[in-house]
Amino acid sequence: MTEKRASTDPKLLEILVCPVTQATLEYDAEAQELISRKAGLAFPIRDGIPIMLTDEARQLDDA
Repeated sequence: MTEKRASTDPKLLEILVCPVTQATLEYDAEAQELISRKAGLAFPIRDGIPIMLTDEARQLDDA
C-alpha cells in the first residue's frame, strides 16, 4: 500500500510560525494540521503544503 498523504518537509515545519501571533506551531500528523494554541487556530496541510491563511484555518474547540 502507498501512503495517501504527501509528506511535509520537517525543515519547513521548523521555520513556520503562526501568521496571527508569530508563535511556534505544533504539528498534528494525524489530522494533517499545524496548531497555533495562542491564536486558537488549526491550519490545514493539503498535499504536503501548509495552508497558512486565517480564512482556511479551523477554530480550535478548546480555545
